[in-house]
Amino acid sequence: MEAGPGLRERKKQKTRDTIIRVALELFAERGYEGTTIAEIAEAAEVSPRTIFSYFPSKEDILFYDMTETQDRLARALSERPEGATTLDVLRGFIIGTLTRDHAHRMRHCIISDDEGLQRSKRARFAPLERLVVASIAQDLQAGPDDIRPQIVAAALMAAFAAVSDDDEAPSEAYSQEHALAVIEDVLSFLRGGLQALRER
Repeated sequence: MEAGPGLRERKKQKTRDTIIRVALELFAERGYEGTTIAEIAEAAEVSPRTIFSYFPSKEDILFYDMTETQDRLARALSERPEGATTLDVLRGFIIGTLTRDHAHRMRHCIISDDEGLQRSKRARFAPLERLVVASIAQDLQAGPDDIRPQIVAAALMAAFAAVSDDDEAPSEAYSQEHALAVIEDVLSFLRGGLQALRER
């Protein structure tokens, strides 16, 4: 049997979760710019130094899951079974990221009120897009100067960002079934485009 995390690891995870929770609550209450690391530390009952041992910056607290998301996507693409395409992997990956938890909804509201944070969110999607570009290039056996993988990846990431925003938005009209239908439509469209590119 696989051993679970030890006491030290559980305590570290609990501290990290607490920092994220209180930071999001303060950002929502006082605004992102109006909240300091010292205030987050006080609310989380830790020192500012402890916060920086978990997060390099205040912005990294807000985008707390981006590194993990990038690692999961890289692993999913590199470990895909033989015969599986990039789109096959991304379908499962995107569906797996759909969530309606309170933290994601709060983050959506915080980011939507701040143009700077919206730019930061787009910038943090760039490493994900590079992973997708490399994987699609492999599917198409494309050379380094071929722009086709970049075009397909840009369309995919735009769709992923749109579905993610809709998923996080605190709307009563949200429907996960609708989000899944949008994903399927986009992937079907791109599969047809990729097949045409292969045939050319």
